[in-house]
Amino acid sequence: MPADLAQFPVANGPGSVAQAPDLPAGFAATFSSRFIETAGLRQHAVVGGSGPAVLLIHGWPENWYAWRFVMPSLAQNHTVIAVDQRGLGLTGKPDDGYDAGTLAGDLIALMDVLGHERFAVIGHDTGVVAAYALAADHPDRVDRLAVAEIPGPPGAVPAPPLFVPGPLNDKVWHIPFNRAGKVAEQLVQGKEHIFFGYEFAIQGGKPLSETVIDYYVQGFTNPESLRGCFGFYRAWDATMAQNKVRATQPLPMPVLAIGGADSWADHVADGMRPVAANVQGAVIAAAGHWVAEQAPEELLPVLTTFLTD
Repeated sequence: MPADLAQFPVANGPGSVAQAPDLPAGFAATFSSRFIETAGLRQHAVVGGSGPAVLLIHGWPENWYAWRFVMPSLAQNHTVIAVDQRGLGLTGKPDDGYDAGTLAGDLIALMDVLGHERFAVIGHDTGVVAAYALAADHPDRVDRLAVAEIPGPPGAVPAPPLFVPGPLNDKVWHIPFNRAGKVAEQLVQGKEHIFFGYEFAIQGGKPLSETVIDYYVQGFTNPESLRGCFGFYRAWDATMAQNKVRATQPLPMPVLAIGGADSWADHVADGMRPVAANVQGAVIAAAGHWVAEQAPEELLPVLTTFLTD
């Protein structure tokens, strides 16, 4: 049975619903920011709506806000939970625990406390990696899985070579850079707008507004958050080893693989077919990597059909 949200503290600071810019009209009347304690990790989730639960897992370098345009429509028929991943947003930023298995454990603990036994999951970018682990490690809990904008979970599908053509290198160079240890923090600190601004600009599709980019970048202008945002990448080896094992058992639930036409397109579905038994693909026109922000009107009918079919 879903838990009473009133028992969880409301978050009102930067990074919460209360201080997020340019939200859709009426957003705060449906959704609230809550802090949920789970096994030593304080997680921040934005929750609203009613009906079957759907868990939204954002990518890098973002937070729950990435889903703001699709959340109100989804909440008409679902309880929507948009979580900040470990190390990002207002969720805790411990020194370790950024491998996919631990991230999946964070999310199962969150859904346990919120009282949702079975639920759908939608993941974007690094959220795909957490979502895949969640579905693979807990198939009895995940009703269906939608993934957007990476070409398969690392370690479960072949990795690209070290030296790739320039346009592809521009899209993936940050992965080895982010894995490099504290030197990444040292090089980025004080130049956050240059580093993260490049990432938002290079990933294809209609540019996000300067207001939105500044909102995301401001969240990384302190040492703890900057360290936390690299945690996922520093656990890359552990995640790849785990996914190699996960891939031996195909996902049993329906999977929707979504690509932006100006980004990974059909490669998302191609990357999921080796690891899931029932995959349908969708390519969102007029979108690059940031599909839920660049083309929410095109994305929503694809998601709602999948969730209710």
